[in-house]
Amino acid sequence: MAELLDGSGFAYTVRRYEAVRAGERQPYPHAKQVGNFLFVSGAGPRKKDFESIPGVELNPDGTIASYDFETQAHSVLSNIKTILEDAGTSMENVVDVTVFLTNMKDDFQTFNTVYKEYFKEDQPARTTVEVTALPTPIAIELKCIAVIKPEKGA
Repeated sequence: MAELLDGSGFAYTVRRYEAVRAGERQPYPHAKQVGNFLFVSGAGPRKKDFESIPGVELNPDGTIASYDFETQAHSVLSNIKTILEDAGTSMENVVDVTVFLTNMKDDFQTFNTVYKEYFKEDQPARTTVEVTALPTPIAIELKCIAVIKPEKGA
């Protein structure tokens, strides 16, 4: 945690969160809080303390043999929920979402169906883009921005 002061004299707090990361630690946090905003790094479907990736079957050479996109989408959104709750906020406080899909044509509608289960009302702003590949053999990654509401009496 660090207290920072910007040029106008506005003080804000920066905190790093590590809630669900699996395997080797990457050179970035799961989330970073600046003031009342939480910036969540891109999260995939991998679960903490598990080598396998939910919804992904790999060939012996590490390439994707098959994938169950719906399982991956649920896992990603579950990971996001865990990160948000670890930081003291919730899915209801997400204001912006960016989704990266490796196969927009086949997976976009499925993602929308799963997404509506996690963001039922007052959905956040959202951008969905197709990418050629992601850093690991997955079909989806998601990042978001949430508000952390101050505790009452604080």
